[in-house]
Amino acid sequence: MKNYELVLQQVEADLAAGRLRLGGRLPGERALAEQLGISRPSVREAVRVLEALGVVRTATGSGPEAGAVIVAEPSAPLTALLRLHLATSHLPMEDIVQTRVLLEAWSVREAAGREAEAGKLEAAEDLLERMDAGGLSPEEFHLLDAEFHVALASLAGNVLIAAVMGSLRSAIHGYVLAAVPNLPDWDATAVTLRAEHHGIVAAIRDGRGDDAARLVTEHIEGFYRAARLSSPTW
Repeated sequence: MKNYELVLQQVEADLAAGRLRLGGRLPGERALAEQLGISRPSVREAVRVLEALGVVRTATGSGPEAGAVIVAEPSAPLTALLRLHLATSHLPMEDIVQTRVLLEAWSVREAAGREAEAGKLEAAEDLLERMDAGGLSPEEFHLLDAEFHVALASLAGNVLIAAVMGSLRSAIHGYVLAAVPNLPDWDATAVTLRAEHHGIVAAIRDGRGDDAARLVTEHIEGFYRAARLSSPTW
């Protein structure tokens, strides 16, 4: 593993554990070098890479603004690049659906098998409450729905999977919303989707990983069958 990857891994772990927050500062060169068992020049190289990635901003000197400040989650620059690439590419709907099934089923199974990062499951449950509110338009519902599925993918703590799902957010919202006119009864579909969402989260919270993976797969594929978009063949 390269030295900058060691530092990035440490930043991710400290953010997840609440030891670092956006706007906070990285430990000094000496502290990081001792903590990670690398040289101070290696720490400086790593910080330069993190600055190029947009994760930190550095300022020289000894005042209160000096040092390396966390300005983005480690996945944010990657997410932005993926989003730009996906926005300029024509992605077959079935490929996106299959990708969602693979990523989300793995994520919820992993999340159910161990304690999710603090606050992440609660964030998904908050989105459920917002989707349960009456009077939501299909567009409002599916904006929240896309956020909910991105939140599910982040539960396992895999930064790359979270970045890919975050990049797919707009594509998911777009084609799901476009499918609404194909549904025979949107109100009935919304009731079903809400119940399925709650079932997925309950399985994760109860530690039933296989059930969570099965439920999220049935949920994603079932919507496409209901909307008569395609018949998944995987």
